[in-house]
Amino acid sequence: MTKMILGLVLAVLLGAMPAQAQTKEPVVPPQNSLKLSEIIAKIEQRDQFHYVSEVDWESEGYYDVTYYTSDKAKVEIKIDPVSGEPRM
Repeated sequence: MTKMILGLVLAVLLGAMPAQAQTKEPVVPPQNSLKLSEIIAKIEQRDQFHYVSEVDWESEGYYDVTYYTSDKAKVEIKIDPVSGEPRM
């Protein structure tokens, strides 16, 4: 009986709490960014490039690109969206 009362009290308390709306804006590339296709085209010009495996936009403000070379080496680089160059 005590467990049932505690469960009911908990349910009432949780139901009375206001829901919090998400107000956080999504982080997107800046207005003056290169097109992603231009960035990928630059990567494709690298020595021994074979194929792009993955591209992610990171909230810290860069593209995280993973690609493989013709000798099967995995390369992970962080690319500045405005310049299209690797971040240092």
